[in-house]
Amino acid sequence: MKKYAVIVAGGSGTRMGSELPKQFLLIHDKPILWYTLHAFLKSYKDINIILVLPPDYYDPGRAICDEINSLYPIQTIVGGTTRFHSVQTGLSLIKEQSVIFVHDGVRCLLSPSLIHLCYEETLRFGSAIPCIDSKDSVRIMSDSGHRAIKRTDVKMVQTPQTFLSDIILPAYQVVYQEAFTDDASVAEAAGHSIHLVEGEEDNIKITTPLDLAIAEELLDPPQLPV
Repeated sequence: MKKYAVIVAGGSGTRMGSELPKQFLLIHDKPILWYTLHAFLKSYKDINIILVLPPDYYDPGRAICDEINSLYPIQTIVGGTTRFHSVQTGLSLIKEQSVIFVHDGVRCLLSPSLIHLCYEETLRFGSAIPCIDSKDSVRIMSDSGHRAIKRTDVKMVQTPQTFLSDIILPAYQVVYQEAFTDDASVAEAAGHSIHLVEGEEDNIKITTPLDLAIAEELLDPPQLPV
């Protein structure tokens, strides 16, 4: 089946304390986004990538793609005001039956094994949402105070959130709601059950200087995929 990866790279560098959006910060002289793109390119030779970029940084994002583009054409498009709108914009370019990965551009440490798992489980169940167990104690806040809950009942959700096109494309044909915190919540609101798969501890979302330092330690210097 056709494969599409919609990579959303419209975030800012607010929590990073950087004027440059975090997806463009360098690790081993390459932007974070470069590693994210190559994770998918190494996973499937026939994957189609749609990169959703912020309007003010469209040209730098396109330049990263052009470095790769001679071998691996990548579509780019300007995103919207929220992650939901950016995903919606990226999905609008897909017109055929396919498996669709929706991935955060700053999760550059994911492995091909996780991408393969999400693809295979989506073919079986219609969706695959990677998540990991919470290591910390968890408390739920309410107007009357707060209470502890079993951490084994809590899952920390990651991307790539992966779906059959028949599920996610119609699901995104709605007006944005605050309850749409990720793609799974959009699909769930459309009446679909969500299938969870085991994520990866290293598949962190780079949002702080500490995250950046961890990624620099874990990532090897860049090499083009064979």
